Amino acid sequence: MMLQTFLERAIAAAVRGFTSAKHLVHSGLQFADSALPASPAHRKWVIVGFFSLPVLGAVVAIASSGENSAASFQAGDPTAVVQAIDLNLSQVGVYAVDPLVAEEKIRRGETLVEMLERLNVNTAGLAAFIKGDPVAKKLANLRAGRVLSVQQNAAGDLVWLRYKSGVDEDSQESILVQKTNGQFSAKLESVNFEKQVVFKSGRIESSLFAAADKAGLPDSVAIQFTEIFGSEIDFHRELQRGDEFRVVYEDMLVDGRSARAGRVLSVEFVNGGKVHKAYWFAPKGQQAGYYNDEGRSLKKSFLRAPLAFSRISSGFTNARFHPILQTWRAHKGVDYAAATGTPVMATANGTVKYVGQQNGYGNFIEIQHPGGISTAYAHLSGFARGLRKGQSVEQGQIIGYVGSTGWATGPHLHYEFRVNAVARDPLSVKVAQAIPLDKASLAEFKRAQLGLDRRMALAAQVRVANAQ
Repeated sequence: MMLQTFLERAIAAAVRGFTSAKHLVHSGLQFADSALPASPAHRKWVIVGFFSLPVLGAVVAIASSGENSAASFQAGDPTAVVQAIDLNLSQVGVYAVDPLVAEEKIRRGETLVEMLERLNVNTAGLAAFIKGDPVAKKLANLRAGRVLSVQQNAAGDLVWLRYKSGVDEDSQESILVQKTNGQFSAKLESVNFEKQVVFKSGRIESSLFAAADKAGLPDSVAIQFTEIFGSEIDFHRELQRGDEFRVVYEDMLVDGRSARAGRVLSVEFVNGGKVHKAYWFAPKGQQAGYYNDEGRSLKKSFLRAPLAFSRISSGFTNARFHPILQTWRAHKGVDYAAATGTPVMATANGTVKYVGQQNGYGNFIEIQHPGGISTAYAHLSGFARGLRKGQSVEQGQIIGYVGSTGWATGPHLHYEFRVNAVARDPLSVKVAQAIPLDKASLAEFKRAQLGLDRRMALAAQVRVANAQ
């Protein structure tokens, strides 16, 4: 009889608990709909946190019931008391979302507003502020390759941005723009960096960035790999599983903490069993850059590819079945499959010969280079801001963006390499080598190379010893 009474009361208590829980969930959903931030990503995590509370409460209740339930029933008091508790979620911080911070490299030809829009930051009123504020005016001309730090709130509004405008790596001047109560303000800051030299090594299993992450290597350093060896290694089709890298680079510290990665000082990349080496060197009276172990500059006249990362979807051939025209035609270039909007780079210094629409090419750019060479870029979704006929462009400069205009079945870049108006295979054509160092500079380079090699070897030995 006692057991039957206990079971009846237990079932009744469970029903009342379910009803209360249902009411709490319903109230929570109504509150969430009005109080949650607009961003779907943030709504998701806040909702997860909200519905984790009942689960956590159940776990605590079960843990405590092991101690209390036996004593209560032995005392002959099986009565369950259910009391509604008013939780003020805004006070306990359930809906507090930390501002988002991003660091992004500035692309060639990109304005500040364009970059922030690419990062999904609300830029309303910012352009007018930059035009009228004497400090913020310096943001009208951004240098490609510099890093912009941006903090935004859950609604996508700008909290602050910082642009490192100084040319001195050790002591950089920064422009800080803040938005407080809907009003922008700008001021100059001086940031003093300390340098430390870091060694990392890794092995390619799936991709360069996956290997970099596993090795604890910043993405900005991995990107430098593609820039340093851009004319030596085709990272689209030549990267292989088992390839290895070892790198020495600068780490920039502020108050003893890593603030950002600096320049690669030396790197060794083994691709398909072939060893590629590069050393940062600044010869007297010449432009600084990366040189191989023989003292030859790695900056050749042409890049191997106009995209940083992509895959080749169609090669150069005299007979290819055209997917739109449904006929066999020559394919006088190389197609790189990539997402719409992927930046396209000029593969060499030159002058813009044509920019605009051109029949089946869609949005089209042709660049004239010395020696009767020209390169062509087709099916673009758009052109770099301000690009015009007769403009000079530099190797690596962003000139447009991948698209599917003209006769294209999907987003990709069609790239052509022409010599005296005759199309050549971009993947097999031989380009001019860079001028080697003179005798005096080569001797200086060899001394610098020896020091970097010793540093890399010592760091590798320490890492092996630590691993053992």
